Amino acid sequence: MRPTELPKISIVTPSFNQGRFIESNILSIQGQKYPTLEHIIIDGGSTDETMPTLERYKELLASIVSEKDDGQYHAINKGFALATGEVMAWLNSDDVYIPGALHVVGEIFRKFPQIKWLTTRLPLAIEEDGTPIKATPVYGFTRTGFLNGENLPGLGWPATCYIQQESTFWRRSLWEQAGGRLDTNYRLAGDFDLWARFFEYTELYSVDVPIGCFRRHADQRTSTSFANYLEEAKAIFARAGGRARAGVIQNARIWLRQSAPPKLRNWAIGRSLLHPAPTVTYDWGTRAWVIAAC
Repeated sequence: MRPTELPKISIVTPSFNQGRFIESNILSIQGQKYPTLEHIIIDGGSTDETMPTLERYKELLASIVSEKDDGQYHAINKGFALATGEVMAWLNSDDVYIPGALHVVGEIFRKFPQIKWLTTRLPLAIEEDGTPIKATPVYGFTRTGFLNGENLPGLGWPATCYIQQESTFWRRSLWEQAGGRLDTNYRLAGDFDLWARFFEYTELYSVDVPIGCFRRHADQRTSTSFANYLEEAKAIFARAGGRARAGVIQNARIWLRQSAPPKLRNWAIGRSLLHPAPTVTYDWGTRAWVIAAC
């Protein structure tokens, strides 16, 4: 495939005193060898080894900005204001991409214009030193499931998993349609707010390969402020019209989605007991990505 056929991908990395991780972040992106890539780093005025590291890699980066900002989402907005790619994402400075991930993402967006945003069906977590520690298979996402609370665990209702930010990409057209900015009124759950706005316009497709890795370490914001994240996300959920479904029926839906044999899952979809989740899978016979549902 000629490089010009793949869409340009813009990735923004917000950073503040993440010098011990920023190099692995950069290398995980540049090591993709994706032909039309734009990596923008917005640093909040780091005082650790971040800036010397960025100086070493400046020839590989589209933009480096280092100045005080008003938090992570303000920094990301600044980065996206500089971005020129058709496909967009942000990767926090302590997270990384799986080798080959951007080629998968680019090819799917190239082949399927109806796909406006994409995530993984196999979220991964790594330890502080990069050791893989968890892979959680997910059988797709739907707007209905999102509004039923399925993607907001931790609040006492039946749920499956979060939409993994470090594995989620979207088209610029959807970004602009949904407001073209992250809401900086939220300090922690700006990603959840963006997903809620995206779901107003289109369904989320998921691909059955890993894309990104979420790094667990003691200093990360989601570890130190998880309760605050949930409070923000709960308010966003209510504002979006979400209503958590409790009880036997919702537990049954989650079981059908996550654990039921395919024939039983298809039976439930055929009788409108379960909404099909749009997915992308690799067809071995044709050696190509195809759209399916689960």
